[in-house]
Amino acid sequence: SEDTLATIRVCEALGAKIKRNDDYLEVVGTGGKLHNSCENPIDLANSGTTLRLMTSVAALSDNEVILTGDESLQTRPMGLLMNALWPLGIETESLKDNEKAPILIKPGYVGGETNIYGNVSSQFISSILISSPLSEKGVTLYVLPEFKSKPYVNMTLDIMRKFGVKTLSGYYLKHESCDKSHQSCRIDEFKVKKQDYVACDYTVEGDYSSASYLLALIAINGGKAKIKNLFRDSKQGDKVILDILQKMGATIIRGEDFVEIASSGNLKAIDVDLSNAPDLLITVAVLAAMAEGTTNITGVAHARVKETDRIDTTCRELEKLGCELVEREDGMSITGGVSSGVVDSHGDHRLAMAFSLIGLRHDIEITNGEVFDVSFPNFIESMAELGFELELVE
Repeated sequence: SEDTLATIRVCEALGAKIKRNDDYLEVVGTGGKLHNSCENPIDLANSGTTLRLMTSVAALSDNEVILTGDESLQTRPMGLLMNALWPLGIETESLKDNEKAPILIKPGYVGGETNIYGNVSSQFISSILISSPLSEKGVTLYVLPEFKSKPYVNMTLDIMRKFGVKTLSGYYLKHESCDKSHQSCRIDEFKVKKQDYVACDYTVEGDYSSASYLLALIAINGGKAKIKNLFRDSKQGDKVILDILQKMGATIIRGEDFVEIASSGNLKAIDVDLSNAPDLLITVAVLAAMAEGTTNITGVAHARVKETDRIDTTCRELEKLGCELVEREDGMSITGGVSSGVVDSHGDHRLAMAFSLIGLRHDIEITNGEVFDVSFPNFIESMAELGFELELVE
């Protein structure tokens, strides 16, 4: 996918040797000794994940690094991460002076203590954690409430462990009032000592976010399917799509490394909190638009700072199709019922893929719909394997 290709480019620019084979990558690491070989800014295209993860990692280079990307990427807020890096000895600069890319990262990663709010992006937290073992002193990171999308951080810690890095994590309750409710609040704490990563062979498990479109296709259309490489013990937060589809009326069978789904195509509305799986928002919104009754989606205020304001764009595009809904700050209520029409992807790969599912029952055209390459380059081919034909129009 384009996000992965962007990550490969920046890792190569910082000194890693990466050989691409048919179905695997062979990576020779830098041993923590990074050096930026690019004289120009490193282009990350549309990959917000790469920008956020590599901002901290780039501080391990022995020379300056500038990270940038396309017009959409340059709208993604980065100030929270930049401010959290400052106490660790990392000096960054937004070259447009707006806390967004292009971002200049200067060498020097001392380590120490810092804190960051956990309600904007788990990627900020993962960024600091991934880079922290290679800092001079190690890092203690405090995540202030609320801690959203925590499963993604758990995935990060699990991968770090498989590459030989030990972390300590815990939490404590701060009894002074943290908010207007005057209640005590939970502070999560992560301690990472200075240590080395150890090379290993690693199999990347299937992505429940991408699988959600295939599973939703069967749920809406009816029929049966088996999706392979989805692990039962996965730490991915988006695995909750299985529970959601089950509550909406589909039958789900969980294997060790596969999922089977069967559906009559008759879905019912549910109430769902997506605070730990914001990338499912648009898929669940489309499922709600195709279901009977009113679905309430909550807990996704942080979806407003993704590739687009996903709450706003999802609501506006569903309204174009005659959908009855109420937009809220942290979600939406959607009453089932849509019609044919034309919608705009707003350059958001998840909106393009999720809204294509409406084509199972209604004619729909998605302008700027080819953006699925960002995360799911064989999306059209995978959908075709399940009997759903999509056509790209020039």
